[in-house]
Amino acid sequence: MNRWEELTGGASGEDYAARFAALAESGKDTHGEASLCAALVPAGARVLDAGCGTGRVMIRLAELGYDCVGVDFDASMLAVARKQAPELPWLQADLATLDAATFDAANLDAATLPGGPAFDLVVAAGNIFQLLARGTEAEVVSRLTAVLRPGGLLIAGFGLDEAHLPVRPAITLADYDTYCAAAGLTLTDRFATWDAHPYAGGGYAVSVHRADGEQRTPLD
Repeated sequence: MNRWEELTGGASGEDYAARFAALAESGKDTHGEASLCAALVPAGARVLDAGCGTGRVMIRLAELGYDCVGVDFDASMLAVARKQAPELPWLQADLATLDAATFDAANLDAATLPGGPAFDLVVAAGNIFQLLARGTEAEVVSRLTAVLRPGGLLIAGFGLDEAHLPVRPAITLADYDTYCAAAGLTLTDRFATWDAHPYAGGGYAVSVHRADGEQRTPLD
């Protein structure tokens, strides 16, 4: 069981969506993650939303012209995503076991997946790496790297202390960078927010890593 399931019981989709709907109605910008992704790769790029939840980020990216696939383990979150955008591909899968079969089973165009990478960008928003099952963080980084094309980007934002998380932190930035380096990723940018404010320490970070030319852990 991952930490998100432990926290929510896997039944929080409607409540989660309602919280962000209320923020949007109050005038808050709820598209910071999508805006930063759009600043990093051009429209038309292929994007995997890893831990897509209710689809807030991916739906916005699709509206901006990106070719998106969303993956999440929480059926209640995916139910909301499918209701809001039934035309988009939403897959239920554990990120720690993500492989070509995940995409093949959904009848997606996965022709490039078994032999190599496919996505220009993988985004993991919403504290994904702090809410994984304990001990799977490095495996998830490896799996996400394996679906990136050479030069593709992994962007992840997560809290680093209890003030920015609903749980105690499981990994540090140093841990995350170590996992990324082992998977063949190089840090290119780090921000304090999804608005791209420079990171100078603090309890939240958004990290951008680029895939090198070799996939060190091939997709199974």
